[in-house]
Amino acid sequence: MKPGRASLKARQYIEHLAASGRYQFSSADAQAALAVSPAAANVALNRLAKQGVIASPARGFYVIVPPEYRALGCLPADQFIPALMKTLGMPYYAGLLTAAQYHGAAHQRPQEFQVFLEKRRLPIECGKVRVGFLIRKRLQEVPVQGLNTPRGSLLVSTPEATAVDLVGYQHQAGGLNLVATVLSELAEKIDPHKLAAAAATAPMPWAQRLGYLLERIGAADRVAPLKEYVRARAHESALLLPNAPEPPKQGRARAAKVERNGDWKLYINTTVETDL
Repeated sequence: MKPGRASLKARQYIEHLAASGRYQFSSADAQAALAVSPAAANVALNRLAKQGVIASPARGFYVIVPPEYRALGCLPADQFIPALMKTLGMPYYAGLLTAAQYHGAAHQRPQEFQVFLEKRRLPIECGKVRVGFLIRKRLQEVPVQGLNTPRGSLLVSTPEATAVDLVGYQHQAGGLNLVATVLSELAEKIDPHKLAAAAATAPMPWAQRLGYLLERIGAADRVAPLKEYVRARAHESALLLPNAPEPPKQGRARAAKVERNGDWKLYINTTVETDL
């Protein structure tokens, strides 16, 4: 088949998929539908990609770009991540600032779409769309919920699990002050009992920091079960700001003016301020 004819047939194939409501396909799907060699299929698909009709967020995985997203150069991430993760066979969930935004805590729009996986994966750049991947231990135990998008259902961490992750990944969430700001917007969505259950999927210091921050921002009514969990299971004091210099031993703490919060077994080694 001549290149021009293959490209025409490829466009017809794309139009047929879109008409049937399907906006993702693989290079193998296209090759089979076009009945051409892998090289010929790639040439035809590359031509359509240069025209902005399709885009490829991952090797061998393509999305159809409707006219309303041509300026973006790709489908929005939430419209292709579920299909991509299914294709790769990888458990996932959208989290951190991305999840917070879905739950109404949209103080700062994230610069990239944040997704948790069990294994390391390089970030995606597709047109103006950016997807960052983070590794989460015990990922499949993290509470998630499905949210509908125009192209299917996206798995997102629950408000409680989002709060836990924000504290655990505070650097990737913009720092402790921004985390506290987002938590103040997220707090009304948090169920106290579900919060304690979500904290059980993460390291204990995350729960200690989260409880302190929620009290600090005026959401003490959300922390009773979490406080019971920490009191029963936390055997060591943690630092509010991780990776900072260790505080002095107990006998020197007062002289150095390092506050220790007994309820949360936490050294308050930084000042937290919200933007609200």
